Amino acid sequence: MMFKSFSLKKFKKPNLFALVTVFFAFLVSIPLLTLPVLSANSRANIQFVSPNWVAENGKDPNLRILDVRNFPLDYIEGHLPNAVNIADTAFRGPKEGLPVQYWNNQKLGEIFANSGVTNNSRVLVYSDGRDVLGATMVAYLLERSGLKDIAVLDGGYTGYKTDQGITKEFPTYSVSKFTVKDNPSVRVSLNDVRKLIGKPGIVFIDPRPEKLFRGEENLWIRNGHIPGARNIPWVTFTDAKNPHKLKSLDEIKKILADKKITPENDIIVSCSTGREATLQYVVLKHLLNYPKVRIYEGSWTEYSTHKDLPVATGEEKLT
Repeated sequence: MMFKSFSLKKFKKPNLFALVTVFFAFLVSIPLLTLPVLSANSRANIQFVSPNWVAENGKDPNLRILDVRNFPLDYIEGHLPNAVNIADTAFRGPKEGLPVQYWNNQKLGEIFANSGVTNNSRVLVYSDGRDVLGATMVAYLLERSGLKDIAVLDGGYTGYKTDQGITKEFPTYSVSKFTVKDNPSVRVSLNDVRKLIGKPGIVFIDPRPEKLFRGEENLWIRNGHIPGARNIPWVTFTDAKNPHKLKSLDEIKKILADKKITPENDIIVSCSTGREATLQYVVLKHLLNYPKVRIYEGSWTEYSTHKDLPVATGEEKLT
C-alpha cells in the first residue's frame, strides 16, 4: 500500500536528531517566554489621574472613557471628548430579594461591551456631583471583571472642565465582545464575614456616616455596625471643596494611623450597599499599596437582614 512506503528510514539520522532536538527545545522555551509576561500583567492597576493625564492620553485609540454621571442631560450638555455615558446606577439591581446588588457577570460584560470596552482596553472613569463614589465603583467593577489598566479622574468633571476643553459631540465606536474574567480575590462573601469577625489581624473598615455606624438612625432592619469595625466616613478621604478630589496621601495615612490601621492588617471594607466601600478600597490597595484589601459587597444591606449575626452600636472600640 502507499502508506507502507513512507518510513522514517528515509530521513538521515543526523537530520532526525536535529528535528527532535529543535522540537523539544521549543516546548521547553514556551513557559520561559510566557511566564514573565503573565506575572508582569497579573495585577490590575487603578490610579487617580489629573486633567493633564487626559490631555496626554486622550487620543490613544485603546483608551475608553466612561462618564458615569447618573443624569443623562448633564452628559449631553458637555463631557470629555470621546466619553461614553453609562450611569453608575446601571451596574446594580435586585438580587434574591436584596436591593442594589451588583449584576451578574454576564450582564456586567454586556454593559461594558456596549460602552465600547474590550478585554484589552485601557479605561478612564469619571463622575461629578456630590461624590466620587460612582467612579470608584465602576473602576472596582472593571478590576473585578479582569481589566488591568484603569484610571479615575481626580477632581471629576468639575475639576476637568476648568482646565481642559469639553465637547457636546457623541463618540463613534464599534461594539465588540467583553468577556468578564471574574477576580474573586477582590471581595468577600457573607459566609467569609461570618468566619472573620473577631479574628486576629482582621480589620473591618466602615465608611458610612457616624450616625449610621453608631446605629442612631432607624434606617435598616437592624442598625449599627459589625463588631470591631473602624468608622472612617468616606468623605474624610476627599477635599472639602471638591468631593471628587482626594486629599494628599500623607493626610490619608494620618487618618488610617489614628485608627490603628496598618499595611499588615487583613482589611475588609463594608458600607451600606457596597458602593461607598470602593473609594477606600481603591485608595488603600492601589494608591497606598496595602497588600490585602477586599470589599464585602453585600455590606449592611445584606448583613442587617441576618438576625443570627452580631450587631454593635455606639462608638467604635479601638484595640
